[in-house]
Amino acid sequence: MGAGYRTKKRFGQHFLHDLTVIDKIIAAAKLSTEQQAVEIGPGLGVLTDRLLPATAHVHVMEIDRDLIERLQARQDSRLTVHAGDVLKLPWVEILPDPPYTLVANLPYNISSQVVFRLLDHRQLFQRMVLMFQREVGERLIASPGGKDYGILSVLCQLWYDISVVTLVKPGAFNPPPKVDSIVLHFQPLAAPRVDPVDEHFFRRVVKAAFTQRRKTLSNSLQASGFNREEISRALSYADILPGRRGETLALEEFSRLTRSLFHQSE
Repeated sequence: MGAGYRTKKRFGQHFLHDLTVIDKIIAAAKLSTEQQAVEIGPGLGVLTDRLLPATAHVHVMEIDRDLIERLQARQDSRLTVHAGDVLKLPWVEILPDPPYTLVANLPYNISSQVVFRLLDHRQLFQRMVLMFQREVGERLIASPGGKDYGILSVLCQLWYDISVVTLVKPGAFNPPPKVDSIVLHFQPLAAPRVDPVDEHFFRRVVKAAFTQRRKTLSNSLQASGFNREEISRALSYADILPGRRGETLALEEFSRLTRSLFHQSE
């Protein structure tokens, strides 16, 4: 732990110190001295230390004032510190020269929210290597039909090839979390895996399908504001049985369902 610093629970701080894990993250990021990197939640800067010599410039986003002061005290021309909440910072303004490589040990208490933000700003990043609580990470790579498959599974797999870099035990952090962690590599696809028809509407359909997981797809969609008759017609056109649940639908089926509902709403 850095001298004179105590972790703050409200920020979900668990600082990575295992150099073997850090080496695997750096290797997966495929960094170049001609490219810029972004790091979310750099903490004491152990990973930052490895990013700086491997890239042209590193942008870090940090909310903890004490850690911001430490980072700024480095006075390194290759490092830009963006102070503030990663969920509120104006990413497009502070990252004006994409594409960037994003590397982060995400704060576990906001990791799902950060992923939604990343999806909204995916044009900024050519590659992402992110650490999650294992349970959350497994949701992102889950296949249809299982309990882990959900909204983030569908939305992330629509836009990315996602692969496991490594599993990480609690002892790799200070203080150790109570859960295992997982590092995932996100490679953007040249085009979405299936046609989302309209991205905003696609998200609405996917979220509706998982809002009440125990209900049938038809009932879940209706509970989320879709018209019963339109649902019935859309499921028929999409060749999806109304008694199925959202967690059983593959990406292509979500695409067909979205297209059918979208054209009825026009």
